[in-house]
Amino acid sequence: MSTTLAFIGAGNMSLSLIGGLIASGYQASQLIATDRDPERGRHLSQLYGIECLTDNAQAVERADVVVLAVKPQQLAELCQSLQSAVQAKKPLIVSIAAGVRTRDIDRWLGGETAIVRTMPNTPSLIQSGAAGLYANERVTADQKDNAEHLMRAAGVTVWVEHESELDVITAVSGSGPAYYFLMMEIMQKVGQQMGLSPKTAQLLTVQTAFGAAKMALESHDDCQTLREKVTSPNGTTEKALNVFAQHDLEAIVTEAMEASRDRAKSLADELGRQT
Repeated sequence: MSTTLAFIGAGNMSLSLIGGLIASGYQASQLIATDRDPERGRHLSQLYGIECLTDNAQAVERADVVVLAVKPQQLAELCQSLQSAVQAKKPLIVSIAAGVRTRDIDRWLGGETAIVRTMPNTPSLIQSGAAGLYANERVTADQKDNAEHLMRAAGVTVWVEHESELDVITAVSGSGPAYYFLMMEIMQKVGQQMGLSPKTAQLLTVQTAFGAAKMALESHDDCQTLREKVTSPNGTTEKALNVFAQHDLEAIVTEAMEASRDRAKSLADELGRQT
């Protein structure tokens, strides 16, 4: 693939994607990154052998795909500064900035721009992520393939037809790692309170979470069936699950995920009001 990618912002997510792309066969010469901090740029160049610039517009002028990897609050100003370069080059824009809608990115870039918006999660930093992608009407089939190849460097990808679905993906996989971290945090704490050493409680909790996730990914059974297979009648697991049911865990999780989705919507409204 001869596509040239420019990463605007050399933060952790960019580093993860660049590392994944090189591991999957991309040449360092096909990748450009920019960062305002020259030291960060030198580190990235030394790490992967790619060119790192301080001039964002110069990177855009040389790229077929431009990855906007800055904080959401910085995106409007960045896009407006890149408007001339984007209008001249017409690259595919891939935004990994949470909560900023494609129509606002398009407006800041001057209009008529091919944009893919994606919602990766933090496990993308170790190439174990899950990302939802949405393409506006100007994105071609080849550009969609490029965007998918990019995000697969950090994990699994799913396309959605409606941009509003990214708010739901935020509630499921964007915020989701924190739900599991909280569960593991509690299990470790309780394991220690019940007599395990901190190291033992931590190792058993994390390995159990990993094993359960691996089974769910690799088994032909769905999660309900897997749960039922672990739950013997009147056994230890059933007693624990009955407590979850008594406190209506499903309602708690539903309320939490709805709160995450609703905040994603309101955040998009707030960020979109930037001019």
